[in-house]
Amino acid sequence: MAMNEIVLKRVGEPEDVANVIAFLASDKARHVTGEVIKVDGGQYI
Repeated sequence: MAMNEIVLKRVGEPEDVANVIAFLASDKARHVTGEVIKVDGGQYI
């Protein structure tokens, strides 16, 4: 993977995915349904 393909210019860490999972498991995501959430640093825009 070329770093110039990633908008954020860094490789994702497990914590990046964990933060999304924590959000989805929280009450703040109660109206989120049927979404694909990409945690890829903007690699595929």
